[in-house]
Formats: sequence, structure tokens, C-alpha cells
Amino acid sequence: MPKKGNRKRLKFKAGDVCSESVTVADYADADPAVVKSGRVKKAVANAVEKEAKLLCGLEASHGAVEEVLSSAVSVRADAVDSSDDIDPEEDEENEAKMAHKKKNKRRKASSESSDGGEYPVDIWLVLSSYIRPEDVCRFALICRSAWTVTCTAVFWTRLYRRHYKIDVDLPFRLLPDSIDRMCCLKARVVRALFHLYEPFSLRASKIPVLPESTPTTLLNSKCLLSWVKKVSGTRPEALWEFGFKFIQQQGQSKNGSAKTLHMPTQYKDVHKNPDSGCYVLQVTTLNFIFIPVVMGMTLTLFTINVSTDMRHHRVRLVFQDSPIQRGKKRGDQGGIQVVLDPVHSVKLMDWWHPQYPLSPCT
Repeated sequence: MPKKGNRKRLKFKAGDVCSESVTVADYADADPAVVKSGRVKKAVANAVEKEAKLLCGLEASHGAVEEVLSSAVSVRADAVDSSDDIDPEEDEENEAKMAHKKKNKRRKASSESSDGGEYPVDIWLVLSSYIRPEDVCRFALICRSAWTVTCTAVFWTRLYRRHYKIDVDLPFRLLPDSIDRMCCLKARVVRALFHLYEPFSLRASKIPVLPESTPTTLLNSKCLLSWVKKVSGTRPEALWEFGFKFIQQQGQSKNGSAKTLHMPTQYKDVHKNPDSGCYVLQVTTLNFIFIPVVMGMTLTLFTINVSTDMRHHRVRLVFQDSPIQRGKKRGDQGGIQVVLDPVHSVKLMDWWHPQYPLSPCT
């Protein structure tokens, strides 16, 4: 068997290969001493397949060409394994070329997928007339133009008029005459929908009188206002209603985001809402209870337990001058304590709740 140094390698160019230049040395029966690799070169195989398709037609020659090429590769496999080695430098070049081609294809595909049509705002304004109130957020997340439409006064006015019912008893500030004002328009429409739109009104009605677990939303919230009033209920004796209005302090808002879109200047009054981030805690007791002044203080502890008579509930609120630092234990020592016992009902209402007390602006 001759040495590897005496072997010759036949070189072909894919551009000038045709059926006349294909020799016996290209196939499996060739002498390994003449041909270094016992398999058909890719350039030769592609050229032969291309010419066969042109002569015989694509459909007629596809199967035959594949059969010939596969048989040429499989014959004399033992001779290939024992005496033929592929040049490692050539393999590295082929792998580099294939990797470069795949990278270019991925780059092209990503560039094509990023391209898209941009529709004018008028198109999105027309489409906004057909979305449901619960789909406003999804609609605004489609693109910037759709979000801009949800900032306009005409969007919220149309949404109100589509669901307005004359037979529904609305507060004075939520009637059609008040909706025409630009200031706080979005907040008034959202509150009106919890009276007019059935899915929203059902959501508000399903809020239990006594929460199943102690709410943690109010922790580290600042008390803006507190009041007490006498109310009549199903019981023959009068009930006393204690109200506390809280606002979430900076850095505590659950909807906060580091990156926010800037509201169009001409529509800032539409989205103005003095009660944004505010809650009202409403505790109804069987008796009048004297409570200290806690306005301006921070709520650090809020618990709902069973009363001493085992028939009612007991609410305990702890207020301090400053909020609790993150990572520190909640402060139930010191501060001002408000204990309400016995409790008939406890309600925690968002600013959009139908029973939330309206501010003068909204």
C-alpha cells in the first residue's frame, strides 16, 4: 500500500463541472492511491444533480439522482474507513462557512420579523369603539398609537356613552352633564362603569363584608383623613361607621414602573385623579368608641381577630410617625393604637369602588 505522501487529490470547481469532466476517479471504485477521499465531492455531486435535473426534468430525475449519489457514497465504506482521511483544515473552513451562513440567515429573519406596518392614529381610534371596558389595557399595549388613543378625551367619552343607561341611579358627579368636563374625565368614567357595566358591578358586589385574611395593602400607608358617623342598618340599634382614608407612600405603589410613557400634554387633565393610590377602610361597630387623632401618621400594623365574646370581630390599628424600614420587624410596640371591638363589618375599598366617597374634584 503506498504511503500517504504519494497520494494525489483531484480538484474540481463547481462552476465548470459537467457530465464530460466526471471521471471514474470520482466514484467508489477509484484507486485510493489516486483519490484521497473515497466519496463524491459535494461540488461534483451538486453539479451532476443539477445537470441531470435540467436534462430529465425535476420530478423525473429527483429520485434517480438521489439513488445514484447515495449508492456512490455507501459503496466501499471499508476502504474509506481504513485508508481515507478528510483534511481537518478543510473541515474547519466548511464549518466556519456554515456557521457564517446560519448567522446571516438568523440576522435576515430577525430583520424581516422586526419590520411591520405602522397605521395612523385614526385607524386605532375607529377600532377603539369596538373594545370592551376590560380590554382597554390590552388594547393600549398593542403599540404607541393605540396607547395614545386611550389617552384622548374622545375615547373615554365614547366608552361612557356606549354603556350609559338612563334607568341606573348614578351619583350627581357621574351623570352625563359632568362627563363633558375634561378634568378627571378618566376617573369619572371608570367609576361610572362600576355602576353601569354589569361585569364590573358584579366584581364590586362580590367583595366580602369581612375579608378572609388580614389585608396587607395598607401597611406603611399614610392616613389622610378619619371620620365617624352614625348609620342605620338591619339591626334595631344604631351602628357606628369609622372611616380611614389612606394613601400609598412613594416607593410602595404596586403599579409603579421605572420606565413610563410620557402623557401627552393636552390630555393630562383627562388622566388627573386626586384619589389615585388611595384606599378607604370602613369599619362598622355596634357601639361608639372614642379613637385618638391619627391623621398624618403611618399605619404599621393592621389585624382582624375574633372578639372576646367569640361572636364578633376585633380590629386593631397601630399608627406611628414614620414608616417601617424595609427588613425591620413591624412595630407593634409604641405608637398610637386604635382598637375597635365589637366589629360588625370591615370593608377595604379602592378609589373606583361604588361606595368610595367622592372627592370634590371627581
